[in-house]
Amino acid sequence: MSSAESRLKPDLKIQLSHAAGVVKPADSESKEGSSTTTASQAESLLDAEKLTYILPTDIDDRKRAEGELEKAFEQIRKSEAELRTIIDAIPQLIAAVGTDGNFLYANQAVLEYTGLTKEELRLECVHPVFHPEDSERLRDEREAAISRRAPFEYERRIRRKDGQFRWFLVQYKPLLDERGEVSRWYATSTDIDDRKRAEERTSQENGALREQIDQVFMFEEIVGSSPALKSVLSSIVKAAPTDSTVLITGETGTGKELIARAIHKGSQRAAHAFISVNCAAIPSSLIASELFGHEKGAFTGALQRRQGRFELAHSGTIFLDEIGELPADTQIALLRVLQERQFERVGGSRVIPTDVRIIAATNRDLTAAIASGAFRADLYYRLNVFPIHVPPLRYRKEDIPMLVEYFVNRYAGKARKRISKIDKNTLKLFQSYPWPGNIRELQNIVERSVILCSGDTLWVDPAWLSNQKPPHPELSGPLTETLRDQEKEMIEAALAETKGKVAGPNGAAAKLGIPRSTLDGKIKQLKIKKYKFISET
Repeated sequence: MSSAESRLKPDLKIQLSHAAGVVKPADSESKEGSSTTTASQAESLLDAEKLTYILPTDIDDRKRAEGELEKAFEQIRKSEAELRTIIDAIPQLIAAVGTDGNFLYANQAVLEYTGLTKEELRLECVHPVFHPEDSERLRDEREAAISRRAPFEYERRIRRKDGQFRWFLVQYKPLLDERGEVSRWYATSTDIDDRKRAEERTSQENGALREQIDQVFMFEEIVGSSPALKSVLSSIVKAAPTDSTVLITGETGTGKELIARAIHKGSQRAAHAFISVNCAAIPSSLIASELFGHEKGAFTGALQRRQGRFELAHSGTIFLDEIGELPADTQIALLRVLQERQFERVGGSRVIPTDVRIIAATNRDLTAAIASGAFRADLYYRLNVFPIHVPPLRYRKEDIPMLVEYFVNRYAGKARKRISKIDKNTLKLFQSYPWPGNIRELQNIVERSVILCSGDTLWVDPAWLSNQKPPHPELSGPLTETLRDQEKEMIEAALAETKGKVAGPNGAAAKLGIPRSTLDGKIKQLKIKKYKFISET
């Protein structure tokens, strides 16, 4: 018996047995007439009963399976809806991308940011969401990254609904199926526009700074950003392109030669020689020979002709440091060079023309030297065409940390040491110390500290710092007072004539034949009230 037959109902079996008891051969006739059932009729009855029972049973199983499957799908739909609700609540821009790189889904933050619908987002060619420059730049990179099936990221600009593009960091992560294959990609976009623009501003500022440095031709040794130093750098920018004589004043160790080199580097003579002469380091009997050269036999020991510094500096720049130490006779020879642009070698008679720019420097008060007769007034005015005063380090306290860091890096590199920190007490000591030796003293102190440093922190023994007070030269004596009074009278007369006007072609500076900056400094130094000369209207 088959399994289907075994499941037949009991009453059906009784009916079949009854039918079987009255079954007769097909060719015989029943005594009861129509009540008699043939074998073929009984078989048909059996087949019909089988179908009426077995068919509903198979449909129930399939229906139950379909119901369970529908429940599972419903649960998945609910989970996806909950997941999308969570994703929509995230303020970060999130999108799903297919394995072919095409857009599938975007969360609410994307829609609100772009102001587009989901359908519009699919039509990027009609509504450009991404900056065209970025799309062109990233197309090949994005396709190659998707083909590698590994997480990747890049930066691009995404258009906001007001039309503004903002920078985003876009990070792609793949969603893998049970076989480890990528089923889709999720892209999260983080707004980095503020950071990006800050970086661009910094880059532009650095570029502008580099351009400014190129224009100023600052050396790396000129370190600092204090207002006092910026004023000096501004003067360098103005003086460098000209061919005027420059007089640099300032205390010992303030870096006057660095300023002179920066001026030369920014001039049209930069391709030619820069010759430096320390007038205080050469004996007075040899200074003329050093500057202008000598002929053979000009003096004892002059065994051959020798070119002087002016000849070596032809077409370039000569820097005369400590100009206040020049002997009187050499001052006369230098004055001739400034006036006539020519000189003669010591012991010679041939006039030698020269094309040299002169930059002089001194730490002395030349006004006092003029008053005492140690320096010629006419030479001073010839040198003081464009004055630049270099401030002492005690007036540049903002620059001290930067200078210390610069010197530490320089000397630590030479000593093959790694110094990454500066002791706080040392830095406080540096900023409170008056630095009578200025930058040169600071440089020496840092070098000594680096040599003695055994760790990664720079420190300084307070005993290393000098107790010497910074120099404060003051004018004194009757001649000095007389010169001051005469200078004050001349300036006041010029201001009265120009009705208090300092600058311009009709100003007091032009009438006196001196730069405006020089006149402003004199007015301040002599305490002249220029406003009293302004005519009342």
